[in-house]
Amino acid sequence: MELYLDSADINEIEEAFKLGFLAGLTTTPTFMHRHGITDIDGTIVKLSKMVPVLQVEALGETAEEIYKEAQRLLGLGLEKEKTVFKIPVSMEGVKACHMLTSEGIKVNIHLVYTLQQAYMAMNAGATYVCVLVGRWQDQGHDSLTLVEQCVEAVDRFGYDSKIMFSSVRHPEHVRNAIELGAHTCTVPWKVMKLLTENNFTTVGTEQFFEHTKLMTVTVNQVVNRSNNPVVSVEDTMNEAIFKMTESGFGCVSVVKGDNELVGVFTDGDLRRLVANDGKIALQKKMGELEYKSPITIESSNLLNEASTIFHKTGVDTIVVTENSKVIGMLDIQDLN
Repeated sequence: MELYLDSADINEIEEAFKLGFLAGLTTTPTFMHRHGITDIDGTIVKLSKMVPVLQVEALGETAEEIYKEAQRLLGLGLEKEKTVFKIPVSMEGVKACHMLTSEGIKVNIHLVYTLQQAYMAMNAGATYVCVLVGRWQDQGHDSLTLVEQCVEAVDRFGYDSKIMFSSVRHPEHVRNAIELGAHTCTVPWKVMKLLTENNFTTVGTEQFFEHTKLMTVTVNQVVNRSNNPVVSVEDTMNEAIFKMTESGFGCVSVVKGDNELVGVFTDGDLRRLVANDGKIALQKKMGELEYKSPITIESSNLLNEASTIFHKTGVDTIVVTENSKVIGMLDIQDLN
């Protein structure tokens, strides 16, 4: 099934056709008016140079006027092989369609809402027969059955026409087009961008990135050395509270001498000390406190090792060392 973009927004068109596989662009005077375009001819010529195939309106009240308008547009420099002229279905429209297709010019008979209209377009040699599914559904009609009937007519009678599924409102419409066997589907960019979306795909992809990161990235690559909350054994608890708050971590490393790690002081330790000793606890020096053996990881280790430590110990922060010297803190969120 051919996939067309349905738009007149230059920015959308440029972005969409970077995909590299879209069959072409459908546009309408309504789209151009909506985007404030006044130089219609100039815009058409510009679009024709941006896309593989351009489907553009050829309007007129009679078959002869429609034919002349298509010829006029070709005279602007549009290539016959890369241009499809859109003509609303009518007796004059299908007559003009036959006149143009007899000369090898491609035509899309659109604004089709009944099988009879589609039948006339097929007999006139229309390259495309375009059913406006969403618009017809808005009026309470069964557009999907109409598309199915049109596809069956092409197959049964051997017409060369392609059935185009248009007026796409949501991704489900694209699925409908595929299931019904439509030959072409023209889709707005906002809907097209949703066609690859699925929550389970998103979750799975995020897991792949997460696990790849764990197996290939070292602690050194993610640790922020400039945010290293360290206090000396000579510092008071007030200094530890300040460093803890300033860094955003729930703990500080306590060191002595040449940055030798003594222990880790946490916000939980702070609450317990204040609960037991009251305000006087804030005057204590960090060297007066007792510490458990600190949980550390060398900066050269992979994040996978850090993940194992987090899960085994239940802590949220690990002290990062390099040659046994404290260089920073690794938070569990850094693994994401």
